Amino acid sequence: MSPNFSAPPLIPGLPEELAVHCLLHLPFPYHSLARSVSSPWNRALSSSAFLSSKSLLAHLFVFAFDPSNLGSQWQSLDPRSLRWFHLPSMPSPPDSGSTPACPPAFAFASIPRSGELFVLGGLRSDTHTPLRSVMMYRAGTNSWSVAEPMIKPRAFFSAGAIDGRGILAVGGDGGTDSVERWEPGGRWRPAAGMGLEGIGRYDAAVMGSRMYVTEGWRWPFSFTPRAAVYDGKRDEWEEMREGMREGWTGSSAVAMGRLFVVSEFGDARVKVYDEDKDDWDAVDGGGVPSEIRRPFTVSGSEEGTIYVVGKGLDVAVGEIIALRKEEGNGWKVEWKVVKGPPAFRMLSPCCSLILYA
Repeated sequence: MSPNFSAPPLIPGLPEELAVHCLLHLPFPYHSLARSVSSPWNRALSSSAFLSSKSLLAHLFVFAFDPSNLGSQWQSLDPRSLRWFHLPSMPSPPDSGSTPACPPAFAFASIPRSGELFVLGGLRSDTHTPLRSVMMYRAGTNSWSVAEPMIKPRAFFSAGAIDGRGILAVGGDGGTDSVERWEPGGRWRPAAGMGLEGIGRYDAAVMGSRMYVTEGWRWPFSFTPRAAVYDGKRDEWEEMREGMREGWTGSSAVAMGRLFVVSEFGDARVKVYDEDKDDWDAVDGGGVPSEIRRPFTVSGSEEGTIYVVGKGLDVAVGEIIALRKEEGNGWKVEWKVVKGPPAFRMLSPCCSLILYA
């Protein structure tokens, strides 16, 4: 009679399904450590079914720095437990040497459903030289790696993930005619130029295979801002529609497949773009709570949540609600504020992104 070599339970005394459910609540930074607990935990945490279930949980990732010394760090907020997790230190860009890079000069992009974010380019703080470096973070392993560098050095430019896969880098080397694109497993290659020389970095957003880039309104507001749209399927640029261009007056977030903007003027109210009308509609519910101090960074989740991160990493979490016909149609936002820990009081956010981890 052969011996019984049945695998030990994940958690003694609990049914397998309930044990797996418990592991789903384990914060992603601890997954690597938890895999070393036992063979059953390693198999469970590495299984495709577990990873598929974990991908439903959205986390807010914030890159922030202390203006007094340029010291930077990545933090992640679990919106369910409202706990902050300090990410491993991002490696220094290889082409910056031992000199700190200027944090606001980086560009950022993410592939949310893959749990990956990218930090591109930057600027040496001593020589003010743009950089080619690309650093990549994977939430699945809670680790950083150095990725294929860009063709051209860039600073203060726009980047985004096209179709949830490839990364597009626009401008930053003296003109937006310089555009390049990266696909997973490949190398950077030139992409179609925008054709708008000297356009400044203000804001950009990606929806599907299209990336929207605008220079925003500038004092003294005498000229209509220039803006363009990149079609990733055709590798072509087209002019942004007039209503979208002229009403884009703040930082954008894509939520539920719609483009929202938090205005940088007044009490920071939210509006949403209506493609059929080529116009922006006000979102009911009031502006960003006054406790959130500028500068802001803004990001959105597929499920319909807008996150506005302010100085000290105070976060306004806005749930977007589609109003019923009897309520007047349109949209409404309901805010709650998550105060940053006292240790964050000197930090200014550069970027916030959503990853499913």
